Amino acid sequence: MRLVRSALYEGQVVHDRRAGLRNLFRYRVYMWHVDLDELDELDRRLWAFGNDRRALTTIRARDHLGDPRRTIRANVERYLSAHGIDLGGGRVSLLTNARVLGYVFNPLSIFYCHRPDGSLRCVVAEVHNTYGERHCYLLEPGDRGRASAGKEFYVSPFLAVDGSYEMTLATPGERLSVQMALRQDGERVFAASLTGRRRPVTNGTVARMLLRHPLMTARVTSLIHLQGVKLFLRGVSRVPRPPHPPQEHV
Repeated sequence: MRLVRSALYEGQVVHDRRAGLRNLFRYRVYMWHVDLDELDELDRRLWAFGNDRRALTTIRARDHLGDPRRTIRANVERYLSAHGIDLGGGRVSLLTNARVLGYVFNPLSIFYCHRPDGSLRCVVAEVHNTYGERHCYLLEPGDRGRASAGKEFYVSPFLAVDGSYEMTLATPGERLSVQMALRQDGERVFAASLTGRRRPVTNGTVARMLLRHPLMTARVTSLIHLQGVKLFLRGVSRVPRPPHPPQEHV
């Protein structure tokens, strides 16, 4: 089996808070983009990678939507079925952080869901917050990869749960580009982007990413908390966290 679909992307994340006090920061990242049908093959070929088992770096079903006793693909299909969508066996790929030394935090994971002819049917944007909660947005990007959704999930303690997201989600190719903006009361209060360049999934590339970005998933969490402390010390008011009703199959 040739691994022609799975890849790594190395690039950067940019956050730009525009409401009230301006706060812009960026950090370097790498992310996995895996065809869910290739996970077992990745496990066999890569010495550092494990599919739902202990390894230096691993992707686990319990870190994503649905029942952790099922495969990630089965859980995605169950979620889509609950929304009346049947991919008919089409490919599903996942853009995500993998666990490193057992730890992961994924602010955003993206499932690209395709029809049997390879065209994009929909996207599931899976969001985690630092309070251990998870929420999924079902998106149907148009021809230009654009989609929108009302904000339904508490992420930043400095932004209320209202307004709408505007997103551009191009299917990853040689380049990765994910753009998002949050509008509240007609104002663009927050914007974020994830960009990167494709790297082949080989033992050498995985080793280079682990060395070049050591403990990256822990670093992501640390940077998020650091920015929160900076905003708090600069006098930005916190927004109370409302209860988050669990979603079916999430």
